[in-house]
Amino acid sequence: MRDMTWIYAAVVFLSSEARDVDTVVRHVAFRRGSEVNLTCSNKTWSDLMYVVWTMALQNKKPCKIALDRLGKSHDTCKDGKSLRNTSGALSYLHISKFSDADEGLYECESAYTGGNDHHAIHVAIIVAPSTSAWLEHKDNKMVAVCRAERGKPAAIISWSHTGNVSSGNVSSVETGSNGFVTVESRLELPEGTDTGNLSCVVRHHNWTETRSLALKHEQGHPPWLYVLVVGAEDVEEVEPYASYVQRVNSIYNSSADLFT
Repeated sequence: MRDMTWIYAAVVFLSSEARDVDTVVRHVAFRRGSEVNLTCSNKTWSDLMYVVWTMALQNKKPCKIALDRLGKSHDTCKDGKSLRNTSGALSYLHISKFSDADEGLYECESAYTGGNDHHAIHVAIIVAPSTSAWLEHKDNKMVAVCRAERGKPAAIISWSHTGNVSSGNVSSVETGSNGFVTVESRLELPEGTDTGNLSCVVRHHNWTETRSLALKHEQGHPPWLYVLVVGAEDVEEVEPYASYVQRVNSIYNSSADLFT
């Protein structure tokens, strides 16, 4: 406890000066599961007196991690974060595996010979959405639907038909808990549209490339027509079952050709 008294005494002593220091505000984002290192000063421990990180994270009480030039440390977070030094004695805050619980505001105050720095870093997480695309019938019309669920930040959806890309209609944007966003785009198709050449294109910050999704037909609406007309004159008495199967298969094949 006595070891940390020096750090907090220094913070109190310099607090009046800290109010006059411009706060450097930054916004950063990291992928879920990535290793994160945050810095707030370019001063090394040859000049630094102390570094104090104050964190206001989601669903947690504010906590602090501090270190002084003598190596005395204090940690009320106790969640695996730690203060480390580079080979050049530059201090940084280390997060070994970034998760949803690490999102929030990270404030860092560092005091050094001749002054002090104050940084406010807004840290967000990048999470890829789960995607799906399908065709459905509505009011006797065919509608293409593309959905990117629980992404952060929101995904961007467009449509590609024979190489031509259009934005379509973003009909739904839902923001859930912790800022995860679901985006849905619906595209009403003109009669006779070749759905085989239609795909949904999804972009997201977590991906280095765009992703293209082929459309699935909704349950109960397969890509062929159910038509069965069997005339009595076409059925052979010798092999009635074989003749029936052959006719059904020929109808299925010809119907499927309409959508290829």
